[in-house]
Amino acid sequence: MVLRELAWGWFGWGGKTMMRGVGDGNPYLVNPRWAVAERVGTAVRRRYPADVWSVGVHGSLAHGDDTETSGVEMIVVTYRPGGGPRTVSRRIDDVLVRVRVVGADDYLHEARVLSPLWPLAADRYVTTRAVHDPDGWLRRLRDTHLGRLAQARPPEFTALAREAWASAAEAHTRAVRLAEWYETDAALLLLGEVRLHAAMVTGLLSRTYFRNSADAVRKTGFAGLDMTDLGRVLRELETELAGRGRAVDATPETMFDV
Repeated sequence: MVLRELAWGWFGWGGKTMMRGVGDGNPYLVNPRWAVAERVGTAVRRRYPADVWSVGVHGSLAHGDDTETSGVEMIVVTYRPGGGPRTVSRRIDDVLVRVRVVGADDYLHEARVLSPLWPLAADRYVTTRAVHDPDGWLRRLRDTHLGRLAQARPPEFTALAREAWASAAEAHTRAVRLAEWYETDAALLLLGEVRLHAAMVTGLLSRTYFRNSADAVRKTGFAGLDMTDLGRVLRELETELAGRGRAVDATPETMFDV
């Protein structure tokens, strides 16, 4: 998704609870993953009634294109840091459920931070469906992130892209060395890192965010590239960064210039 699309289609639907219980005609309860999310949300609220402010889902379930093999990615927002349960992953009724627990202030702070991994982080701030959100807190999260993006100027994204490029280049150099030493399995793992970081560069330069790592390398066309092709891509990205005033090479005196 490009940046301009962030302002469209918030999936929290006004921040109100979407899952209301069996028997009320709610179509989302037909989906077994939504049913699991509702049960988890109910359980955490009952067990930690004084701590839980908001509960939501992101990922494929929030986008409405989950399948039978999809897991459930949940966020539990607490009133204060350290409140409520701990972050946990479990399998419930053959559905893998990952629950992240975070304090409200900490999560809002994260939403204001732009990093070299922004293309992977943005979706969870923007596309979250509410399981329990009576005060519309998830809308506040979304607006906080959009406000931060509105303040960011192109040179800031380009500087972040330069950092992502450095990570990609380092992984590529290591992968080449391992391949020369016939450490094929390790080299292949590093190639995955190269593809992902290169995708981050592309996402940052175009202000495009992705659903997840697989989505990032697929949409950028890097998924099937081999060592040689990735080297070519890195050289092209290096040239583009230099053209935007963020060259990857520096001197000790200039390396801290942003």
